[in-house]
Amino acid sequence: MPQSTFDDDDLFGEAADEMREDVETHLRAAKATLPDADAVWETDADNVLGALNGLRSALDTGDAVEELRQAKKQYVLGERAGAFEDDEELAAEIDELQELVETLEEAHEQVGELTSVVPQIKGDLEDAHAEGVDPDADADDAEEAEA
Repeated sequence: MPQSTFDDDDLFGEAADEMREDVETHLRAAKATLPDADAVWETDADNVLGALNGLRSALDTGDAVEELRQAKKQYVLGERAGAFEDDEELAAEIDELQELVETLEEAHEQVGELTSVVPQIKGDLEDAHAEGVDPDADADDAEEAEA
């Protein structure tokens, strides 16, 4: 029967291993919830608004933000406790993922803004053309002015 140990150093080492595993688990989960690259790149939309709506949906980060947050909390706790031997590698992975998530969120917001502006532009252009804007009339007016 193995003997249980309650030595502080052993317990700290065990806790550090568990903490690192928690960080890595949350990072894997965050990456798994990120959008698929093909979903962001490809579209089968019939018009610009459809393409923008598809892109906006594709840029949704899902639970990646929360998983990243949990990974970062565990990392900060472990780092301050001096629990990680190679914390630079974990820090770099967290920073890289954080930058990607922030870029996706920013792009999602920008596409959302375009999604609301494009129909307005289309409507304004239709109104402008319906109000008697005749492209041939400008050419006729120019010819009359020259005569």
